[in-house]
Amino acid sequence: MLLAPAALLGGEGVAPDPAALGGATTRAMTNRNAFSLPAANLSRAGVLAFFAGNQLFNGSFTYPGTGEGDTDGLGPTFNSASCAGCHLRDGRGQPPSAPAAPMTSMLVRLSVPGTGPDGGPNPHPAYGRQLGILAVPGVPPEGRVTVNYREIEGRYGDGEPFSLRAPVYELFDAAFGPLGEEAMLSPRVAPHLIGLGLLEAVPEASLMARADPEDVNGDGISGRPNMVWDTSAAVRRLGRFGWKANQPSLRQQVADAFLGDMGITTPLYPAENCPPPQSACAAAPSGGAPELGAEGLDAMELYARALAVPARRFIDDPNARRGEVLFLNAGCAACHTPEFVTGEHPVAALAHQSIQPFTDLLLHDMGPGLADGRPDFEATGREWRTPPLWGIGLIETVSQHGFLLHDGRARGMAEAILWHGGEAEAAKERFRAMGKADREALLAFLRSL
Repeated sequence: MLLAPAALLGGEGVAPDPAALGGATTRAMTNRNAFSLPAANLSRAGVLAFFAGNQLFNGSFTYPGTGEGDTDGLGPTFNSASCAGCHLRDGRGQPPSAPAAPMTSMLVRLSVPGTGPDGGPNPHPAYGRQLGILAVPGVPPEGRVTVNYREIEGRYGDGEPFSLRAPVYELFDAAFGPLGEEAMLSPRVAPHLIGLGLLEAVPEASLMARADPEDVNGDGISGRPNMVWDTSAAVRRLGRFGWKANQPSLRQQVADAFLGDMGITTPLYPAENCPPPQSACAAAPSGGAPELGAEGLDAMELYARALAVPARRFIDDPNARRGEVLFLNAGCAACHTPEFVTGEHPVAALAHQSIQPFTDLLLHDMGPGLADGRPDFEATGREWRTPPLWGIGLIETVSQHGFLLHDGRARGMAEAILWHGGEAEAAKERFRAMGKADREALLAFLRSL
């Protein structure tokens, strides 16, 4: 029997407006700026603060001593000179266009076995937790990574062929010696940024109610929370953000990105990112202590919280509506939870909204094909946080490409689904076994989000 979409909605049992994925924050936008507008119900003061953050987000930071105020302090090592350098138009990054091309909107996490001081990944002794491919004058970049792909052939249940590309990464020009056999690398593309404040506003109890680490109900899905270190509160808290849910709040996510991606210190992370062997890094001039002050961090936090979710499109398209039922019946909603209701939040516009993010924000074992082999707090090397699906249909419009998954290996939605394994193996197989018309209908539903 086909399930009606409302039958699998969570929250308080009231079906939301199907077009308003972000509740009252939703914007009806379909052009290249669809990910870049403030929440529709944000106060006037909030909108002014939003655009102050927007200016910082899109502006370029400069080498220490060459800029003014909050734009001074880039590096010593870094991956980009601006937030928009990786999240162009607040959208999604992509892998390099050719094996030797630089990673302009992608980065590589690093660690070695063991636990770091905060209980998370153990930093590489020479390179830290992230490879810096760029550096200020007088400081050597840490190295560069190239990616090649090998094709894996397969067939749908009706015999139609498909091909998946598996990435192969190589490190070159390592400035501080070989990484060593124990080093763990995890390439990541920059995700699109809409709706983050709404996800922050989902009550912890609502997320924990979705967790089933021992698979007590026997459905093969055992979502787990990632309990991570909250630097401000100095306690362990539920992680929500990042590819492995390794950040508990947007403020910490933003501050961590400033330090890791741009080498910009903040009140939350006031020390430069210079591992012990990197003497030139440690001796390089600073842009201040910290380089981005509390006011700038506040503006960036509000900006990240308040980016609006675009409205769902093609609501009345029969094919997309049929695809939604197929999505639910395939079991995709077991992880890509359709609905939550937000609770209290410092930004009033985000509170008490019925939202449709299509994520449970929990960790799931995605099988060996997607495994990076790198633990992150309680996440194993095979586990990833369920990414939200809202906005997925506008990625090609905003970001001008369709590369998906954590490392951009998938060349579209169908390939992304076909890479699912582990807990998602059964749902993936239901999609693979569908006839072409049903597959296209399910993809039409995803394109409507």
